[in-house]
Amino acid sequence: MNVIDSSAWLSYFAGDANAKIFSRPIEDIEKLIVPSITITEVFKCIIRQRGEDMALEAIAHMEQGQVIALDGSLAIDAAQYGIEYKLPLADSIIYATAKKFDALIWTQDIDFKPLEGIKYYSKKKIT
Repeated sequence: MNVIDSSAWLSYFAGDANAKIFSRPIEDIEKLIVPSITITEVFKCIIRQRGEDMALEAIAHMEQGQVIALDGSLAIDAAQYGIEYKLPLADSIIYATAKKFDALIWTQDIDFKPLEGIKYYSKKKIT
């Protein structure tokens, strides 16, 4: 199973230097877990940069995976991971979701780099 962090989704939708790396797990819909917080983050970023139509298109693609809502149990796990690993709120929710489903997190976010179960790729500039 795969969880795609917001940074990786944005890379994919932007077609930047890491987009091809993230396309493999994103396009494997059968194994795609989508924490609802990533929908919030991606929608917010794309609507600001490219408008509502593009943001809605992106979200429609994301929703092809299994969207996981934040419930009470997941919220408690996220809080514990946030404290234990000093993660920001959204990252702790993403990490808790991945742990719940025994999924790999694909990301460009350095906050995840030292954690277990992470496929981290540093941001690259298009050359």
